[in-house]
Amino acid sequence: MTETSSPPTSGLRGSIGVAGIVFLVVAASAPLTAIGGALPVMLAIGNGAGSPAAFIVVALVLLVFSVGFAAMSRHVVDAGAFYAYITEGLGRRMGLGAGGLALLCYTSIQAAVYGLAGATAQGLVIQIGGPDLPWWSWSLLLMLAVGALGYRNIDVGAKVLGVALTLEIAVIAVVAAAVLAQGGASGIDTVSFTPTAFFSGAPGIGIMFAVASFIGFEATAIYGEEARDARRTVPAATYVAVVLIGVFYALASWAFVLAFGSGDVVAAAQADPDMIFTAAAVYVSPIVAQIMVVLLLTSLFAALLAFHNAIARYLFSLGRKGVAPTALSRTHPKHGSPYMGSLTQTASAAVAVGVFALAGADPVLQLFTWMGGVATISVLLLMVLTSISVIVFFARSGVDGRLWHTRVAPTLGTLGLMGLVALVLWNFTTLIDGSVVLAGGLLALVVATFVLSAAIPARGSREAAGAVEDAAPVDLADPVEDAAPVEDVTPAAI
Repeated sequence: MTETSSPPTSGLRGSIGVAGIVFLVVAASAPLTAIGGALPVMLAIGNGAGSPAAFIVVALVLLVFSVGFAAMSRHVVDAGAFYAYITEGLGRRMGLGAGGLALLCYTSIQAAVYGLAGATAQGLVIQIGGPDLPWWSWSLLLMLAVGALGYRNIDVGAKVLGVALTLEIAVIAVVAAAVLAQGGASGIDTVSFTPTAFFSGAPGIGIMFAVASFIGFEATAIYGEEARDARRTVPAATYVAVVLIGVFYALASWAFVLAFGSGDVVAAAQADPDMIFTAAAVYVSPIVAQIMVVLLLTSLFAALLAFHNAIARYLFSLGRKGVAPTALSRTHPKHGSPYMGSLTQTASAAVAVGVFALAGADPVLQLFTWMGGVATISVLLLMVLTSISVIVFFARSGVDGRLWHTRVAPTLGTLGLMGLVALVLWNFTTLIDGSVVLAGGLLALVVATFVLSAAIPARGSREAAGAVEDAAPVDLADPVEDAAPVEDVTPAAI
């Protein structure tokens, strides 16, 4: 990225509401992927029966973090979200570092999902008697479909995600309800939510996958410019998304723990990576298990589209600030979408997947696992910096005098997020096949991305700092009157 002067461009356009934004966020978390793909790993090498509690812990930390995040969303409306917030609070250099780190985060998680999606599509096609094509060919086919939708107005993508999300949540709910109705393998218990279960095994692994399930969480702010009444839509969507993801994942994972029994679920996960589909066949029907396999692919597609949209808007924001090529700040004259960012993102995804394909890497054990770990660390660091920037921004600007929203909650959120970072780092090597060298290399990539991005030299008359007048079309002339309505949009109110 280079910093250049940026001419005025048309803004993003859309009329997406709270439900649409929530769909985009939850779709990025890919419910069926998290339950069908990540949960067995959490159970096998993480904290076993305590895995459901990991979702609760992460959701509570993010809910506290969301208070300051939502408060700031009313004063900084920008497709760059974390990048824009950190720039406003901590300055241009930190903002540039955050922008690079955000691009690394979303590019990594999208590449990871393309690997898993390609392998899933390959297996599904072979299972129904289709041709045995390499996994990357299916990844590229999905890439073209995602690129076509990402090129258009965000409302179109939101509708597609809404359908996919509804179907995958419905099938998970049906299986979970069947398990609970039949009493599971050995009766209903709440062992999963006890401190003993949570701290058993490797709780950091459980936390890592739980955090990964919330990647895309900042999309509530990313789509602020395309939302109806962003001042209320973004805060409401933020709280709803965090609560919905946390509660749904906790209850669903608890039901699948009970399906095998709290005392036997670890052994079951280690013996059968497809245990979720096995449970569906046993407690409901083999047909439902087959349907779940198909919906797993649609779940991955929904996540890919959500991440594609997020990266395209980050590129748009960076281009508009003069940090990236100004061509990226162009919006489509008909769709109002960041089409240049979308095209660029499609090309970069093809390169990332191509590198792993040419290297002969395993799409799941290497591409999905390694890149997923990089994305998890990156997003946690971004959240820590964002939380700190919220405190600094409100302390310096004085546009919002509410103590809980601007001081207490952001401070508690920062401490909670730092605790999650420590847990993840403690168990990071376990996730990367126990290789200290590889784990160190991936962590070094995260640090290097931030440092090199922060060192981008200024080459234009405009700073890359997200000026409020450029990034946030919100009137701050009367901060007291402006801040008051947000009190109606709190976790309690939702």
